[in-house]
Amino acid sequence: MNKTIGMLAHVDAGKTTFAEQLLYHTNSIRSRGRVDHRDAFMDSHEIEKARGITVFAGQAVMRYNDSVYYLLDTPGHADFSAEMERALRTMDYAVVLLSAVEGVEGHTETVWQLLQRYGIPAFFFINKTDREGADADRVLAEIRSLLTEDATDLTDALQVGEPGEPLRLDDSLKTFLAERDEALLEAYLEERLTSEEWNQALIKMIRQGAIYPCLDGSALLDIGIGDFLEKFDRLTVTDYASEKQAAGEKFAGSVYKIGHDAGGTRLTYIKALQGSLGVREFVQYAGKTAEGEKRLLEEKVTGIRIYNGERYAQADTVYAGDLFAVVGLTNAGAGASVGESADETVPFEMTPTLTASVSFPKELPVKDVLRIFRMLEDEDPALGVIWEEELQQLQIRVMGAIQLEVLTSVLQERFNLNVTFGTPEILYRETVAAAVRGYGHFEPLKHYAEVHLEIQPGERGSGIVFADACHADELSVGYRNLVGQHVQEREHHGLLTGSPLTDVKVTLLVGRAHNKHTHGGDFREATFRALRQGLEKAENVLLEPCYRFRIRAELEHMGRIMADVQQAHGTFDPPETNETHLVLTGTAPAATFMNYGAELASFTKGKGMLSLTYGGYQPCHNTDEVVARRGYDKNADPLYTSSSIFCAKGAGYSVPWDEAEAAMHLL
Repeated sequence: MNKTIGMLAHVDAGKTTFAEQLLYHTNSIRSRGRVDHRDAFMDSHEIEKARGITVFAGQAVMRYNDSVYYLLDTPGHADFSAEMERALRTMDYAVVLLSAVEGVEGHTETVWQLLQRYGIPAFFFINKTDREGADADRVLAEIRSLLTEDATDLTDALQVGEPGEPLRLDDSLKTFLAERDEALLEAYLEERLTSEEWNQALIKMIRQGAIYPCLDGSALLDIGIGDFLEKFDRLTVTDYASEKQAAGEKFAGSVYKIGHDAGGTRLTYIKALQGSLGVREFVQYAGKTAEGEKRLLEEKVTGIRIYNGERYAQADTVYAGDLFAVVGLTNAGAGASVGESADETVPFEMTPTLTASVSFPKELPVKDVLRIFRMLEDEDPALGVIWEEELQQLQIRVMGAIQLEVLTSVLQERFNLNVTFGTPEILYRETVAAAVRGYGHFEPLKHYAEVHLEIQPGERGSGIVFADACHADELSVGYRNLVGQHVQEREHHGLLTGSPLTDVKVTLLVGRAHNKHTHGGDFREATFRALRQGLEKAENVLLEPCYRFRIRAELEHMGRIMADVQQAHGTFDPPETNETHLVLTGTAPAATFMNYGAELASFTKGKGMLSLTYGGYQPCHNTDEVVARRGYDKNADPLYTSSSIFCAKGAGYSVPWDEAEAAMHLL
């Protein structure tokens, strides 16, 4: 039976040490490494060894009883949440580690919310019970209070017997299960369930997320690890077809990561969901052509690798439930489906809220630097690499300053490239408040294209959506597709700050080409001018990224915290309180709230807890201030112009945006 399990935790909860113990107990490694000794099997990158934290989602393979486990050790630092989220897509079960001293921390809540969003069943392991101040019972109470009331301690309530015998549940555990299932409660009261039926009920409820088992111990001292492993193995099941059955099914899989080996070979990491895949077989996936057009692509798999730490083994065929990397797919990105349902791409939730400029030695060819950053963007799509040709400026999107420090090391170690990053700034975006029409005309001598667009507000978070309402008699399908490609081929500058335009629906109303004079690039010019001309007439809205926050603190701090949220231009839901504590949830701008954790820790003496998740974009709370600070001159943007070009007496001439509509040929 194939099972993929992931280790998740707040930073420094000990999950890498825990993973080392699992590998050692299953004879997958000969000796246990330690993070502080810089010899952990899962933290194989030099950056991870030097920092003592997990940066990349490491993968290992272990076998226990009749199961093959793919073990993923995910980053615990908030700056690498996007890497953690990509790994989540592959997991059949998750193990959430907490320190028996610190308990539930800010990032623990972030992890938990993502697990709930993706419906992944989870086990808790309360680690570091050997440390001074450890209290597993207190932490279990925190889990029940802050995360889920359905957590239950299996350390003593579930006993492992001889091999082949059912696990033995004590009465308290049976009662706990029966309280959460009416049919089970009736059978429990009538005392008609066998031990095997109790086992099956427990397994089913774990898989459905009806209960969450909790165990405790010390990974460092190897306390409770064997007990956890045996119980976890007996209580987890997957329904992937056997190899014989899978061989007769059509292949379907999901891409969860892109990587490159030491030789620069592109590796596409896939979780097989059904069927089988062999070397030299062709697979379909949704990708982009060299021209940027989205469509189904088909390529041949030229190699399959099963990774175990840094090492890998070649495989001829993989089956449902396997995690593997293939060579040969050149455009499949993280989140893409391959094989059956190849046209599906699943978006990710974790979104950077900061942008940073990149400075590199001037003597280096720009194309070489861009090639490296595009490779990194392939591996981490959230980077959002942007190259402004006219400005000769390179920018990336990041989650935080620690990520920039790691990127600096990655660029030096992998590519021998020395770069510096500017101070991270808030990544603003722009949209429109109401529908407008934009007109673009491009007709210098021997060129011709005209485009009319409607630009209207879209749903928040929708990006730029293109629609075609142009009749075939007005413009051929090839040119209409070209307009759509140009609308979506790049980020467009808004007029307030030059920030990316988003959350708009752009509809092609009508267009015109010339049989003789329309050339490549003419519709690009006309489309961009139509977009810009429409924005000139629109009520432009500046958007800022927001966090969804959850604050837990002692009740005495409620007034201060609520005042702080209001001062930060945030909003909050009615507070939840008990005799000693409050929980406050709400939304606040990233610009005013990203550093609030340090302030909260200061006045609560470390007892306050803050968790932040991406809360989408909302209208900016201080638009005038941001616009003044950015100093963007819409008339001096070398990438865009809102004027149109017309032709008279054999020469082209420019018509300002406010006069262009009257001069259009199609009105």
